[in-house]
Amino acid sequence: MTVMKRTKVHDSKRYLWLLGSTAPACAILPAQLVTWTGLTLFWWIGPIVVLMVIPLVDLAVGADASNLDEQDYQALSRDRYYRWCTYAFLPIQFIGLVIAGYLWADNELSVADKLGLTATLGIVAGIGINAAHELGHRAERLEHWLAKIALAQSGYGHFFVEHNRGHHVRVATPQDPASARFGESLWAFLPRSTLGGFRSSLALERERLARRGKRWFSPDNNLLQGWSMSAALFAMMVGAFGVAILPFLLLQALIGIGLLETANYIEHYGLLRPRRADGRYVRCSPRDSWNSDRVVTNVFLFQLQRHSDHHANPGRRYQALRSSAEAPQLPFGYALMIVLAAIPPLWRAVMDHRVLAYYGGDITLVNTKPPAARSR
Repeated sequence: MTVMKRTKVHDSKRYLWLLGSTAPACAILPAQLVTWTGLTLFWWIGPIVVLMVIPLVDLAVGADASNLDEQDYQALSRDRYYRWCTYAFLPIQFIGLVIAGYLWADNELSVADKLGLTATLGIVAGIGINAAHELGHRAERLEHWLAKIALAQSGYGHFFVEHNRGHHVRVATPQDPASARFGESLWAFLPRSTLGGFRSSLALERERLARRGKRWFSPDNNLLQGWSMSAALFAMMVGAFGVAILPFLLLQALIGIGLLETANYIEHYGLLRPRRADGRYVRCSPRDSWNSDRVVTNVFLFQLQRHSDHHANPGRRYQALRSSAEAPQLPFGYALMIVLAAIPPLWRAVMDHRVLAYYGGDITLVNTKPPAARSR
């Protein structure tokens, strides 16, 4: 009771975190909204909310860089309410997917309407990867399985392996495919990060299984577990609603993957960890990730934007992540930064001078080149 009382008093966002849990409801609402209003624009509610409404509200509400004292953080970390906020995401996510399957199979919908619904489901799939990101960092076995389930909609099961054992080790170095280089456009980064992360996950899981004396085709293979869930989910959807929905299923997964990788692009653009005298990189600190304290996007993304503290303390739960004064700061929240990233000239106009200013104008301190181009 003491923990709950202290948390309720000190966490002003306590009930706002439920908005992150209900984000996938945007996949459930379109049909009803179209019926009520007659506006087919609501099939596109996902992109409208994420790329237009949230950026505007984010700008209006502003940022919150406040931190709590250590006693409050301990209470927040122990409060299971915050875990249930992430757990609640999953049933809403899959209810929305089933409803979408039914609507995709409806021949009365136009192709444009189905594409709008697909884009909305893709947004949900991308946010689902973020929910999986939070769950996958936890030590509890249950949350590991929930993370893999959340990744099934996007077919990105290898993210569980690559993010935790690859990205967090190599972040802000040329060796990390998920760390964007200075001057690299989003459109050049997306294939490099996607393919690089996939290859890395294969190598990491193969090494892990070999250390344990297990073969690739083992029930303990995390990659096969995740991909099997996606295959089973897609097969059930096609079996229930027909093969005609398969292109929409694949497209929504691709959109979700693109959204996740765009977040990766934003989070570490141009940042580089320095090397020690022995050639190894220094330990990751808040200085190696872009931070944003924009309230609205943080609420919808389980505080993913406090990414600097997350990388410095990956075991810390989302509600306890802190704003760091030493971290480089994004000018806007992720929602608006995604729009800027999609337009490379705008992105570079906003971000390149910030990267250089962060390193005192010294381009040699910036992540600019692939691994082979750097001395070891």
